[in-house]
Amino acid sequence: MAWTPQQQLKHIARDVRLMVDTQIACLTEELLPALNKKEIKLVDYDGLHLHEKDQLRLYFKSALEPILTPLAVDPGHPFPYIGNLTLSIAVVLRDPYDDAVQFAIVSVPSGLERWKSLEFTETDEYNRNAFVPVEDIIINNLDLLFGGMEIKGAYAFRTTRNADVARNEEEAEDLLEMIADEMRELRFAPFVRLEVDREMPLEVVQRLVMELGLNDLNDVYAVCGPIALGELASLPVKLEVNSSLVYTPWTPKTHPRIQGADIFEVIRKGDILLHHPYHSFVTSIQHFVEAAANDPKVMAIKATLYRTSNDSPVISALAKAAESGKQVAVLVELKARFDEERNIGFAQKLEDACCNVVYGLIGLKTHCKCILVVRKEDDGLRTYVHIGTGNYNPRTASVYTDFGLLSCDPDLGMDVINLFKYLTGYHRQVAYLKLLVSPGTMRNEFVWLIEREIVNAQMGKPASIIVKCNGLDDQVMVTKLYEASKAGVKVDCIVRGMCRIRTGIPNVSDNIRVVSIIGRFLEHHRVMRFENGGKAEYYMGSADWMNRNLTRRVEVVVPVEAEPLQKELQEMLDACLCDRRNAWEMRPDGRYQLLGIGTMKTPPREHTPQAASSKLAATVENKGLHEGLMEIVAKRCRKARKLIMGKRTEASRKLVIKTTAV
Repeated sequence: MAWTPQQQLKHIARDVRLMVDTQIACLTEELLPALNKKEIKLVDYDGLHLHEKDQLRLYFKSALEPILTPLAVDPGHPFPYIGNLTLSIAVVLRDPYDDAVQFAIVSVPSGLERWKSLEFTETDEYNRNAFVPVEDIIINNLDLLFGGMEIKGAYAFRTTRNADVARNEEEAEDLLEMIADEMRELRFAPFVRLEVDREMPLEVVQRLVMELGLNDLNDVYAVCGPIALGELASLPVKLEVNSSLVYTPWTPKTHPRIQGADIFEVIRKGDILLHHPYHSFVTSIQHFVEAAANDPKVMAIKATLYRTSNDSPVISALAKAAESGKQVAVLVELKARFDEERNIGFAQKLEDACCNVVYGLIGLKTHCKCILVVRKEDDGLRTYVHIGTGNYNPRTASVYTDFGLLSCDPDLGMDVINLFKYLTGYHRQVAYLKLLVSPGTMRNEFVWLIEREIVNAQMGKPASIIVKCNGLDDQVMVTKLYEASKAGVKVDCIVRGMCRIRTGIPNVSDNIRVVSIIGRFLEHHRVMRFENGGKAEYYMGSADWMNRNLTRRVEVVVPVEAEPLQKELQEMLDACLCDRRNAWEMRPDGRYQLLGIGTMKTPPREHTPQAASSKLAATVENKGLHEGLMEIVAKRCRKARKLIMGKRTEASRKLVIKTTAV
């Protein structure tokens, strides 16, 4: 029986409430006790000593009181504006003169330090890593904001506004102006969630529900402990006390082939596979764009931008290229969720630098990651491309795992030229030489590749599929993978997030394994491998196997054809399937179980016979995927650097001998 929208929301609220309860239980029963054992404490204000309370009162007077605004709520003072995800305090007061009960709001400015550390002395080591939430400091010093009033109660709460937009792009005369207007309107969007301190009395909750215009108590989530747990990541822990709690610092390495070389010359010698954050974004992608911007032989640069950092060096390089007279075209996707305002600023900055800027296609989000460089060389124009799985963002490139392909393959160059003709002009491209592009033929191409594996399995040929992505929910792809499993195709799905497949269904998904890897870095790359009867084919790109990616987004997936690069991809896939520290495997009931060291409940697939014996696989099984790859990449880069230095030394020696002879 179909549910009405209201019934769906009711069921969603029920499930989310269970998730919130699980989250709070994890915090109070596991995380906080474990931190306490390491002498990192979130301190209850009531349990503080008098001198500590005095210390925090002085802090309140000097750092908080001047910027806090107490806002009364009565017939003469309307309920104040509260922004999205704003932490606030509801205050109930009594006027001792007439015994009247009053209501007020104090919003906590977003720029405030959320966790205040207690001062300590050498003899007071207990407080070295002791923190008090800023809302507790405010609540316990409200008498300074409401002089002469009796504080009956004060309770923290946080509001969430609706972030969905009903957008009619076809009627927009100027997409940038329309998105900018939407951003202004979103500041006043309806409230959809209210998180409250579990101690908040029902009458205060009901007052907030009424004032905020929420539907009913189904939109209210009671929290035991600090609200907005994501901000725990900002705890200013003095790590010299507990250095064992943090990861060993990692500095991304320069790709061995790029070290000390002209990047265009290196690409001409063969495709390069970049693997972030193991390989440096700065010395690879950023260097590629900056080199193109500074090279007088470069005639044009074209790029797609979905998300990037505020101080993006890629934006600066593109602007510099345009200012120097190069043809620069940039598609800035204004509809990138929660990055709309930032991207509007980037678009305007690029336009000011004389770049040709477009804002995306009507009805679609442009999510592909492509850069095209056109260079004038002795034998004519040559195209250089970068096609990646991740954004051109130096910040996320240090914590997200992504692949990027640098190539001067003329077929890929022509494909990317045609892609930009489609993105920036009026050009209908039905087929591409090598690229798989959505929302055109990508889904059909993947379906054909799966069907080929099914036929091979039925003919007794080697048949297997590995899919690595962030999410897998497309009904067509899920159905085809079930068909492949029933035909005997071995299917490994390495899916970090949502996965619609259910493993272990007899005669349906017996041959499907689903693994999610959660570790130091966020697994973000999308890679597909098809056995193809023993002649494996590899693909990588921006598209997850999700309905939105295959239907409502412009995505690009590229075949990786160079054998050395295929080996690198295979090595990474093997490593993912060997991880026993960070890998969670889906069980038949849909739940995930951490595999753990020493477990091998699922035998290695027959398409990865080298997995058990390879040096990387052994390192990964012992240390985990990310730590294993960091160790191997560091060793390979050191080896390459020594080789380069050796060649330079030998060249210098020969030059000295030649000069001496002359």
